Amino acid sequence: MALWFLYLFALSYLGADAATFTLENRCRNTIWPGIQAGSGKPLLMDGGFQLRPGQAININVPKGWSGRFWDVVRAPLIDLCTTAGGAPPATLAEFTLDSPMDFYDVSLVDGYNMPVSIIPEGGSGSCKAVKCLSDLNKRCPNGLQVRWHGRVIGCKSACMAFNKPEYCCTGAYGNPQTCKPTSYARAFKASCPTAYSYAYDDPTSTFTCKGANYLIRFC
Repeated sequence: MALWFLYLFALSYLGADAATFTLENRCRNTIWPGIQAGSGKPLLMDGGFQLRPGQAININVPKGWSGRFWDVVRAPLIDLCTTAGGAPPATLAEFTLDSPMDFYDVSLVDGYNMPVSIIPEGGSGSCKAVKCLSDLNKRCPNGLQVRWHGRVIGCKSACMAFNKPEYCCTGAYGNPQTCKPTSYARAFKASCPTAYSYAYDDPTSTFTCKGANYLIRFC
């Protein structure tokens, strides 16, 4: 009995209720997922790693963790050392755990580079899957395209491309009343209805769950 009590105590101390994130590569090519932790939160997997086609890796995440995941655009084009924070354009999977629910979203606010899904496993509450499966690189407007050897490998956000307050939701446009979706944001939203298309796209793009594990699927 004493050993069982010590086992339960150890699980509690180590954060047995922490989530497991599974990162899965369903793309045809090797990818390099990057990870950025929120302020004061531990960095996972040294901030990034290689993931081969068909490979999946489990990451144990401590309670209360927050941060984001993305695929670096596109090794070897961009040095991993220069991509802290999710160098745009990049499709982001974002999380804030145990606050008191888990909040998660797929974001195109920093642009798009590949399909990304978040699929909760277990847990209680709404726990909806969030998916951006459309290939926005194929329909990216000319002014937003990132090209390499003639091929579109990423689609910038309008903020990144033009750096104007109405696109970046800054200055006089720094609140939900004045910053509205632009034609570019609406195009992103039409292709990926559950993803963040601009900074104040909260009502249709933030999802909650409690006590779940999460599958983050690329492609």
